[in-house]
Formats: sequence, structure tokens, C-alpha cells
Amino acid sequence: MRGNLFRKTFLTALLLAPATLWLVVFLVLPFIAIAIFSVGERAPEGGYQAALTFTQYANLPARATAFWNTMLLAPVGALACLLVAYPVAYYLALRAPQRWRLILLALIVIPFWTSLLMRTYAWMYILGGRGIPALLAYVGIEDLRLINTPGAVLLGIVYGYLPLMILPIYVSLERLDRRLLEASADLGATPLSTFLGVTLRLSLPGVMTGFSLVMILLLGEYLIPTLLGGGKVFFIGNALVDLFLQSRNWPFGSAIAITLVLVSVVVLVVANRISTRLSGARRVDLI
Repeated sequence: MRGNLFRKTFLTALLLAPATLWLVVFLVLPFIAIAIFSVGERAPEGGYQAALTFTQYANLPARATAFWNTMLLAPVGALACLLVAYPVAYYLALRAPQRWRLILLALIVIPFWTSLLMRTYAWMYILGGRGIPALLAYVGIEDLRLINTPGAVLLGIVYGYLPLMILPIYVSLERLDRRLLEASADLGATPLSTFLGVTLRLSLPGVMTGFSLVMILLLGEYLIPTLLGGGKVFFIGNALVDLFLQSRNWPFGSAIAITLVLVSVVVLVVANRISTRLSGARRVDLI
């Protein structure tokens, strides 16, 4: 009995060893290194100098603008993605003909295979002076600036991260038991009540998964604010690039990175608790 248990435990440990080693080397050790850097000091020539101080964390308000922009535009961008993605996922899962679903899903995913840099450059042209503003100038709407604004950054966020929001929601809706929708209608529930009480509630795990995924990626976003924000919309990712590559203040950049990781963990915990509470352990209200 003990021999079988030992063999099973050993086999499980052996199977988990490669993944565990990968996580330790590429996740745990870098995180420990960044944590050590964050309590150090900037060397006179730049970089890291060994010390034990929390001065870098006390200086976090110096980058308050980057934190404010990120904490404001990241959830707004994730919410905008959700508002666009849910109707699309709903149509694909519950309304689109079966023979067309795979094709429609491919049309959503294929642009995601293209480099985000190339797609963002395309939006720079569309929103730039020779794009939409030039077309609007022909009808008398002049001096309209679309590029280098928070609106341009939000548009780039929605376009860039939309597939990541659609797919988890689609999976939740595609697995939905259609008999629950029929039972809701048979019991006299209105279409709106059926949607809120059955469809939306049972798809909340996918909604929260997509929202959390997009939100966490946006917390560290660098490319879209740089190209579509033109340096006027500064995210935490932009601050990290500046501190590590230009100012060479590794301890301060590490403190910001640690804070960003903690915020991401909080987002995951809150999203998981909201999903669990609102889904009501699969209890649904039919009327």
C-alpha cells in the first residue's frame, strides 16, 4: 500500500518537475531579484548598489501620473473591450449558424497573429493627419486631433486586446445548457430576465477571466500609449522603460515593478471573488 502511494507520489513529482523548474527559473528567481533590487540604491554611474532601504517605495508618488493614467485607463479599456466583446461572443455562441462559427472565430483570431506593432502603426496612420481628420476636413470639420489623446489609446487598447476578451466569453456561452433558456421561457420569463438571470450569470466566469486577462496585460502596457499617446499618455510600462533604460535607476524601477505585481494579484483575487459570488454557485433565477 505504502509502496503504491510512494510510486504515485514520485511519478506525480516527476511529471511536475519540468513545469516547476520552468516557473522557478523564469518566474520566481527573477521576481526575487527584482525584490532585492527594490530595496537597494542607485549606483553613482547608474544601475544597482547593494543596500537595505525602503526609500524607493517612499518615492512612488513621484510617478503618480503614470499610476493614475494606468489605474484609470486600464479598467476603462478592459470595460470597453468587454462591452464590444460580449455581443460578438453571444452571437457566435448562441446565434451564429454552426457551419459558420469556425470561420467567424478564425476571422477574429487571425488579426491577432499579426504583430501588435504593425497594427498600432496602422492606427497611427488612420488617426493621424492624413487619415480620418483629413477626410473630415473635406466636409468642413477641421482642426480635429485624434492621435496623441487618451481616446486614441483606448481605441488601440480595444482593437489590440479584443480577441483575448471574446474567446473566454465565447467558451462560457458555448457551454451554456440551452435547456435552461427554454425552461426560463416556459416559466414566463421575459427575454431580458432570461439574459440577466441565466445567460449573463452563467457566463460570468468567462467574463471575469477575459476582464482579468486584459486588465493585467494593460497594467504593463507600453507600446500602445507610446505610439498612440505620443508621450502625452504615460503608463506604468512607460515609466519602467524610462527608469531601467534611460535613467538607469534600477531600484526605483524595481519598486514600481513590485507594486505593479501586487496590483495584478489584487485584481486576480477580486475578480475571482466577484465571479464566485455573482455566479451564485450556478444558482439561477428564471423569472
